[in-house]
Amino acid sequence: MSTPAGRTDTDSWDLASSVGATATMVAAARALASTEPDPLIDDPYAAPLVRAVGVDFFTKMVDRALEVPEEAAEAATAMTTVMAVRTRFFDDFFVSADLPQAVILASGLDSRAYRLAWPAGAVVYEIDQPQVIDFKSTTLAGLGAEPTVDRRTVAVDLRDDWPAALRAAGFDDSLPTAWSAEGLLIYLPPQAQDRLFDHLTALSAPGSRLATEYHPDAGAAIGQRAAAIREQWGSQGFDLDFADLSYGGERNSVVDYLSTRGWDVTARSRPEVFASYGRAFPTSDTLAPLRNSLSVIATRKD
Repeated sequence: MSTPAGRTDTDSWDLASSVGATATMVAAARALASTEPDPLIDDPYAAPLVRAVGVDFFTKMVDRALEVPEEAAEAATAMTTVMAVRTRFFDDFFVSADLPQAVILASGLDSRAYRLAWPAGAVVYEIDQPQVIDFKSTTLAGLGAEPTVDRRTVAVDLRDDWPAALRAAGFDDSLPTAWSAEGLLIYLPPQAQDRLFDHLTALSAPGSRLATEYHPDAGAAIGQRAAAIREQWGSQGFDLDFADLSYGGERNSVVDYLSTRGWDVTARSRPEVFASYGRAFPTSDTLAPLRNSLSVIATRKD
């Protein structure tokens, strides 16, 4: 299949460019969500991390200093709600999994190793591009933040031999593991998505758990969202085009793929997950394609 216009097969990024900038955008949404009335999440590190990245648009976003039309403001509010629910879903997954080790794939500006209550003696591995890992670790250390768990970083591209790098960091594949693949799959070619799950299956002892998402119409959904968001926010300097970063094309259903490889899989629609947290899925046209997205939790069979 073709490579998106903004990608190459060997590209890399920091948190101000390419796929890395999407991690900064998500952190900005988490920062806003943390300051809402009756917040679903509390991420005290999101805003300072975004400011440290230094992208003007996202800094203005977390400081609530954007001057945008009413429609764009509504879209920003809706996106914040989506990210709050998504973050809470993965937060709850890790806490309820209660396993001795966890792996956060494409960890970006995720701060769960610093803000969640992990089991005593647990180890959390964070995998991402070297520039991303170095920036977050250095910035959080400068803020005086301390992990609440044994945090081990694995600076490797997921297109490379990340299982070997993970093992070199101390990962024990004889122990059950909690895995997350959050906001990741659309940035992988369909074949790479399959390889990712093949690696996870090979590394997962019985009782391991996985949380991820599946967008059945990923290509169309991302294209629609990208066009709408750029139109609404472009006047404020937003120039990120998700369609140039994500891979479309037909891909295997996450639910079916994992089910045939030894996992018990449950999936809920995005509106169902919202309802479980007492929220209604946004009516924004910009986010309408996400209504068909599934939140997936799988458990490795004995």
